[in-house]
Amino acid sequence: MERKTILLIAVLCLLSGFIHAQPGIIKGRISNLINNEPIPFANVAIQGTAKGAVSDENGMYVIDGLEPGLYNVQASFIGFKGKTVFEVEVFAKQPTDLDFELEPSATALEAVEITSEAFERPEETPLSLQSIGTNEIQRNPGGNRDISRALQVLPGVSSTVSFRNDIIIRGGAPNENRFFLDGIEVPVINHFATQGSSGGPVGMINVNFIQNVDFYSSAFPANRGNTLSSVLSFEQKDGNPDRLKKNITLGSSDLGVTLDGPLGENTTYIFSARRSYLQFLFSVLGLPFLPTYNDAQFKVKHRFNEKNEITFIGLGAIDDFELNPDAVADAETPEEAREAEYLLGNLPVNEQWNYTVGANYKHYGKNGFQNVVVSRSHLNNSASKYENNDESDPSNLILDYNSEEIENKARLEHTQRFGSWKINVGGSFDDVTYTNSTFNRVASESGIETIDFDSKLNFQRFGLFGQVSKALLKERMTVSFGVRTDWNNFGPSMDNPLEQVSPRLSASYFLTPKLSLSASAGRYYQLPPYTVLGFRNNEGDLVNRENEVTYIQSDHLVAGLRYTFKSNTQISVEGFYKKYDNYPFALRDSINLANLGGDFGVIGSEPVASIGEGRAYGVEFLIQRKLFNDIYGIAALTLVRSEFTDRNQDYVPSSWDNRYILSMTAGKKFKKNWEFGMRLRVLGGTPYTPYDAQTSADKDVWDVNGRGVEYWNLLNTRRLDDSYQLDIRIDKKYFFPKWSLNFYFDVENVTNQQTDLQPYLDVVRDDSGSPITDRDDASKYLLEEIPNTAGTIIPSVGVVVEF
Repeated sequence: MERKTILLIAVLCLLSGFIHAQPGIIKGRISNLINNEPIPFANVAIQGTAKGAVSDENGMYVIDGLEPGLYNVQASFIGFKGKTVFEVEVFAKQPTDLDFELEPSATALEAVEITSEAFERPEETPLSLQSIGTNEIQRNPGGNRDISRALQVLPGVSSTVSFRNDIIIRGGAPNENRFFLDGIEVPVINHFATQGSSGGPVGMINVNFIQNVDFYSSAFPANRGNTLSSVLSFEQKDGNPDRLKKNITLGSSDLGVTLDGPLGENTTYIFSARRSYLQFLFSVLGLPFLPTYNDAQFKVKHRFNEKNEITFIGLGAIDDFELNPDAVADAETPEEAREAEYLLGNLPVNEQWNYTVGANYKHYGKNGFQNVVVSRSHLNNSASKYENNDESDPSNLILDYNSEEIENKARLEHTQRFGSWKINVGGSFDDVTYTNSTFNRVASESGIETIDFDSKLNFQRFGLFGQVSKALLKERMTVSFGVRTDWNNFGPSMDNPLEQVSPRLSASYFLTPKLSLSASAGRYYQLPPYTVLGFRNNEGDLVNRENEVTYIQSDHLVAGLRYTFKSNTQISVEGFYKKYDNYPFALRDSINLANLGGDFGVIGSEPVASIGEGRAYGVEFLIQRKLFNDIYGIAALTLVRSEFTDRNQDYVPSSWDNRYILSMTAGKKFKKNWEFGMRLRVLGGTPYTPYDAQTSADKDVWDVNGRGVEYWNLLNTRRLDDSYQLDIRIDKKYFFPKWSLNFYFDVENVTNQQTDLQPYLDVVRDDSGSPITDRDDASKYLLEEIPNTAGTIIPSVGVVVEF
């Protein structure tokens, strides 16, 4: 066996040396971003080398003789803003297609020297915008090729200590984010998503599709509405126009296949499917839950001619979450058995599926273009729970939940250039159907309540928007003003478009060619979750319509400085302030819904009133270096405070009040396609609410809840300890004449750092596992706290084959 291993390594090394003689090619088209007309005689250069090309009269270019690997490619032409695409991967004897869309510059044509901005930003969003590329996502240490985890390296982005993918931006709740794939809104991007929020443990989007991700944490363009904290815009790759390419990825939790190629002379496609094997791994490890997820994704693009094209996209998932009753018997220690028994007692069985399909038609005119976007999204979520997980007796039923969210969307946009002016106008229409069938025995500090209702809701949403941007002082200064309004016919509290007018203003000024000062101010609105709007009481009344629930409002103020270097490096500092109004406030438990969403289940299916308020403020520091001389890195420090009102309308720390977030990621590419990277992440401890031991110990309450009941009078009065995690990753790539091979070794939490979370509150059990009655009060159980620790070393090995 050892001889075979040594022989295999020797053969791979020899082949690795051989393929250096197999050069690759980068080719593509240079066009005008506004009208899609070709740009002849544009310069295309490989950064840091003498290699390059000039586009022909059709805007086409070819750069050949390239060793396989990663390159930064720059395109420029007089009268246009230069552009750099980082880390373009070149394969042996296989062309890499790379198109450039250059934006016209308002600067006079005699400006001979054109430089490519490494950290370009549009006029509408001169700050609070970061971009991340596909290779940055793939090699992110501890990220498992998951886009949501890769975003955690950026400033202002926090996360929970657990293994979930909740995206928490500048102290806002996880439900305050919106996601777009090639301009088409996608409501769900995580498996096992929390309905009414946005998080989940595993991302759905396949990184093989991604060209670039733009992350907006404020200064949102007017054409992106219904968000309070962030917009994530995913730009997907076009399919390969020359031949069929295949990719097989075996990761730490799933197996995926991606196909990428032409469907005809003017049509390309990408398709992928993934299947997890976590359920087998969890079963072997004796864990009390067994998750299974499947997803599929596609993109088809057809170019009718130079002026007309259409893109079809699709993303869907099927998720199952089952319990493993053998986990207690399989536990190796009494502590593990007790934790397994506790989790089995309160986790429900969950089934979920969702999909989004859509089309984006684009027509180019002389100095502008139009987009017509249509899509359909559908989420189906069901969960059930029985006392002691005994389904044989119907009276044991605690939870029977079935819900659907269906959105049919249409959006029309027109973008026009008039010299140094840029105008974007449009409108949107959504048809929404929400259904909910709920039976739930709920235990809280006020006692036990049975919720039993069926709800079906259909209503329409409308939006209008416009934005005007202007470059001044030979593009040394830019100013942009936008406004949008949203309304719907759910009820009288939200049907007046004048009550949701959302203005925004941003400006940027270059103090020197490398140093810029930017600021923005805006008012943004977001519709409460459908779970809130569709909730009914047992008599069938739409309670929250009667409570006059309305749009959540958030006002943003942001200002910052940024300095860029020639070595693909930037340093920036930004200060921000966010003020919230009209946040849904749960009337049963008297808690602001902004504090919820970081756990599994459903958020918002209860009576609420739009009386919650909040604020988040802080400062972000960033040092970032894109790949340059084989070194890359990013360090971000965020100092933040997040506060929302409690039942007394006093401001208290929110569940997302980390106080500080430090993230440092760096890597080095070595000869023969070796690469090493590491990531350090430090989080300030977040607040939590202690349990109400007296209420929790009540037998009727515990038999229904299976866990402690929070004492909301002491909302977020306790705080977790600070935590940190260090991850490392090693990659080795082999490029062969017709295929490539990538091995990676990743270790999460390499120091085995342990973090104490809020302890579980559990009943004391006898030797048979039955709860013990309190001798002093026969109506109550004896309770005890069980330590709840997060953090373990997670090594993983992955293989990626492309051919």
